[in-house]
Amino acid sequence: MSPQAASKALGQLEHYLGVRLFHRTTRSMSLTEEGQRFLEAVQPSLAGFQQALTTVRQSKDELSGPLRIVGPRTTLHAVIGPVMDEYCRLYPEVQLDVQLDDRIGNWVEDRIDVGFRLGNSPQEGLVARRLFPMQLIICAAPSYLRKHGRPQSLYDLSAHRCSAFRSPSDGRVVPWRVRVGDSTQDQPVNPAFCTNDEAMELRAVLAGEVIGQLAAPTAAPLIRSGRLLPILLENMADHYSLFVYYGSRAAQPARVRRFIDLAVDRLSDSSAFVLSPAELHAASYPG
Repeated sequence: MSPQAASKALGQLEHYLGVRLFHRTTRSMSLTEEGQRFLEAVQPSLAGFQQALTTVRQSKDELSGPLRIVGPRTTLHAVIGPVMDEYCRLYPEVQLDVQLDDRIGNWVEDRIDVGFRLGNSPQEGLVARRLFPMQLIICAAPSYLRKHGRPQSLYDLSAHRCSAFRSPSDGRVVPWRVRVGDSTQDQPVNPAFCTNDEAMELRAVLAGEVIGQLAAPTAAPLIRSGRLLPILLENMADHYSLFVYYGSRAAQPARVRRFIDLAVDRLSDSSAFVLSPAELHAASYPG
């Protein structure tokens, strides 16, 4: 504080208390009896306050304590799981608190440190880092195509058994999101199988019971292994991207900064979760 600001603050305090705390001359100043008593009374509180400030500053750089993470149920396992495993090995003193929730809540009230979402930020004031595009791939098991044939267009899907995902947040059946020309649009399907659990939908697709639209993080390893075949590639949507969100980086504790850095390093434009055009074409018509 400048001398002028300190003098003004002291005058306001004396006015509030109704007593003089200092004897003042042009050359010196000293405590009055009331000032001495006031100082002795507040010193323990001031010491405790100073200790609290020091503790918080030091904890900012500690790699321990809780780390609260939120993300959608439908991608977090395959994408973020390995990052969390590595983080836990590197920083075993940090306690991860992970919430899987397709609903977008209030991140401030829920005290969330790091979030993962598809598309735009769920809340103003958050920093966003794009990780990779989210391909939505229409695919089927080889056994399904041998039994029911291969649809040649979106119109043909009406004659096929399709799966659909039921939103856990509101219960509605989510239409497929497809590319048509240079734009994307909703593609309603009459589902032969409907569920609010991604693992159950994947099970039905792998069993050859239905055609499904799956996110690339789930479908990519199965397509690469030949267990699923991508179809209708001209209609594959990739307009969404996965983002990591967090608050102001300058104020983040070390445990949060390290997790963000690790996630960005491991996930940014990762080929593990994105299939190249050459891979998709080769997988669509194997052999």
